[in-house]
Amino acid sequence: MFRTRLISGIVLMAITIALMVYGGYPLFIVITAISVIGLFELYRTVHMEKTIPGFLCYLSGIGLDILLLNAKGSSREIFGTSYEYPFMWLIGTLILLLACYVIAYPKFDSEQMTMLFFGLIYVTVMMSFVFKLRYVENGIYYVWLIFIGAWGSDTCAYCVGKLLGKHKMPSELSPNKTIEGCVGGVIGAALIGFLFALFALRSPEYLWKLPIIGGVSSIISQIGDLAASAIKRNHDIKDYGKLIPGHGGILDRFDSIIFIAPIVYYLVVFLGL
Repeated sequence: MFRTRLISGIVLMAITIALMVYGGYPLFIVITAISVIGLFELYRTVHMEKTIPGFLCYLSGIGLDILLLNAKGSSREIFGTSYEYPFMWLIGTLILLLACYVIAYPKFDSEQMTMLFFGLIYVTVMMSFVFKLRYVENGIYYVWLIFIGAWGSDTCAYCVGKLLGKHKMPSELSPNKTIEGCVGGVIGAALIGFLFALFALRSPEYLWKLPIIGGVSSIISQIGDLAASAIKRNHDIKDYGKLIPGHGGILDRFDSIIFIAPIVYYLVVFLGL
């Protein structure tokens, strides 16, 4: 099991590095595909993955990614008119979902329909910030902050938890997590951010801004991981899927990325990077 997990992790990392360095439409296409698969895995928890409303959301997610790709990236435009079209698209999707709900009643219940729309925000919109961040100026550097906050934080938290962990987290969702591990993840991500700024960007302002992004991202990453676990617990499943050997499904591997991507994007904007 460990060997399978290690090999698939190395392959996944190699693909990630290649996509982030190259960027462009290959990155957009892969992120969109990941989002659609993630929607499928999420909808499967409420048995909606092969229904007409489910397929409607798959198509809506693809269209939403296209609209988000074309939306501009400055702070003025984020809160201006350029993001009106994705909002319109979401409202239109919600109206169509409610129409399906009414026409097919009582075939579907309100929880199922809510999960469908929730998935578009939770998976599609939040994941889209990976390619949004990659396309901004210096995005080839900033996009790595997402993975520092997710995978870097997770690795540091695991190591510190194993070595120093004594106090369990006060949550039923995390029986193996410790307070020391969580704090170690935050400090570790901040330190990696500092080292990344020191050796890759070499500018004084980055030396304090990137550690802030790393530390905040780590906190958000841990919340994202627990949120994904909570959904699985509510629906009595261990993993979202089996697509990635040793890791589970797309949402099992990218649950933290989903949460962190928009946070890093907006921190980069608001910190003036």
